[in-house]
Amino acid sequence: MSATPELTSTDVPESPLSHNQIVTIIIGLMLGMFLAALDQTIVATAIRTIADDLQGLDRQAWVTTAYLITSTIVTPLYGKLSDIYGRKPFFITAITVFVIGSVMCTFADSMTQLAAFRAVQGVGAGGLFSLALAIIGDIVPPMERAKYQGYFLAVFGTSSVLGPVIGGFFAGMTSFLGIAGWRWVFLVNVPIGIVALLVVMRTLHLRHTRLDHRIDWWGAAALSVGLVPLLLVAEQGREWGWGSTDSMICYVIGGLGVLAFLTIERWMGDEALLPIRLFTNKTIGISSIASTVLGIALFGGIACLPLYLQIVKGSSPTEAGLQLLPLTLGIMSGSIISGQTISRTGRYRVFLRLGAPLIAVALFIFHYIAWDTPMWQIMIVSTLFGLGMGFMMQPLMLAVQSAAERRDMGIATASATFTRQIGGTLGTAVFLSILFSLLPDKIASSLTAAQGTAEFRAALADPANAEFVASLKSGAAGEGIMKDSSFLTSLDPRLAKPFLQGFAESMDHVFLVASLVMAVGAVITWMIPQIDLRRPAPGEAPVLAERHPPR
Repeated sequence: MSATPELTSTDVPESPLSHNQIVTIIIGLMLGMFLAALDQTIVATAIRTIADDLQGLDRQAWVTTAYLITSTIVTPLYGKLSDIYGRKPFFITAITVFVIGSVMCTFADSMTQLAAFRAVQGVGAGGLFSLALAIIGDIVPPMERAKYQGYFLAVFGTSSVLGPVIGGFFAGMTSFLGIAGWRWVFLVNVPIGIVALLVVMRTLHLRHTRLDHRIDWWGAAALSVGLVPLLLVAEQGREWGWGSTDSMICYVIGGLGVLAFLTIERWMGDEALLPIRLFTNKTIGISSIASTVLGIALFGGIACLPLYLQIVKGSSPTEAGLQLLPLTLGIMSGSIISGQTISRTGRYRVFLRLGAPLIAVALFIFHYIAWDTPMWQIMIVSTLFGLGMGFMMQPLMLAVQSAAERRDMGIATASATFTRQIGGTLGTAVFLSILFSLLPDKIASSLTAAQGTAEFRAALADPANAEFVASLKSGAAGEGIMKDSSFLTSLDPRLAKPFLQGFAESMDHVFLVASLVMAVGAVITWMIPQIDLRRPAPGEAPVLAERHPPR
């Protein structure tokens, strides 16, 4: 049964909010988002150490993909359920589930277990991002959202600084308080999560009018059936063979699941998990496509940068994280510039048209990095990459929220997050699959070329390298690097060079594909309409009556 007309509002303030009251609410939301954002940067920094310890470097994509699969699937559920029952209980639930998943990850004994436990974390993370942004959409009018959403990007910036330091600190320790160092990468989420819960319960007070909707459980089930097999084959296709029986089964099941999902959504109408009518809105429809493409390029491209710095450049986890600070600087600069400009002018489309080409160009330049590229050059390109991200992330969300009716604020915000996560999940799985598919041949080619040099032959003849030379001749070294790359740090530099060249050349292909994908995204952004943010969105009445407390 559809919602009655008088029940079109969802979460609104109990009275008009002042600027200080909004900031108080945002602090609680930021702590929840900080929990997930910090975890992502910590894990990204420490993943090589974790994978080496658990003997599964080539399975690291499972850890990332499992997290993204579950967070992607539950994101629209959080949006729909919060539209019906209110934001606060589901935001609290998301924090709680995330903390429980973090504790489970602490006890993982294999990459398979870690992937499963990261999937639990993803169930919580799916609500942290989308619900926080939906709440801002509830309490702040369109012209002000860019300014306040800038606070959230500050969370990402702060986590990008602290995450690598914390992740590197724990990953570099053998043990801490009797627990293996890298396990604290996940355990550190517990105290942060408890603080976030306490702050949210104390500060987030919104009046909710329940909407009379059914829950689209069949749509959620069909979405899971469609996504999981397709993402599974994206991850495992290189081992199974893209045309193998297992891959074909995944294609068929995934395709049928997606078809069933679309059929169910059309049948459910306004009650759908992702109502089809939302995407018939030109702004939301095109923005969703742009978000998907952005997710593919961003997540896929970013996944390779920490690997390049740690494996090819030999940086420690902490060093690699700090070397990515220019990326953070670019994101922060881009978000501040775009947020302040949009809040004054109401024009967001110009930043979409600038951001997408910047990202595409940066990824294309990354395509030329080699094993010996100077670090200062990498940092300059990283800054350019981050600037493009800062220009794009807020405007896409603003476009969707401004085009949606108030009753759809939760699901519209969730749809924008959902489409970006879909792209990110595909990008991570496919691009890491490309990387590890190319790696054996690239290393073999580099080794063949190196054997013609006097330097490499001298290293082979050195008695100190006898053990490694024996493993190289047996083929064990080439296979072993797919599981554990840590031996490269202590290997004779003359022997390590071909391996580093192989890694760099494999990553070059990933960056090239990502740049081509983002070039398509740049074209799509030119099709996104400009909405006047000075006017309320359809069905929306401004709720921010005063910027200062009443006298």
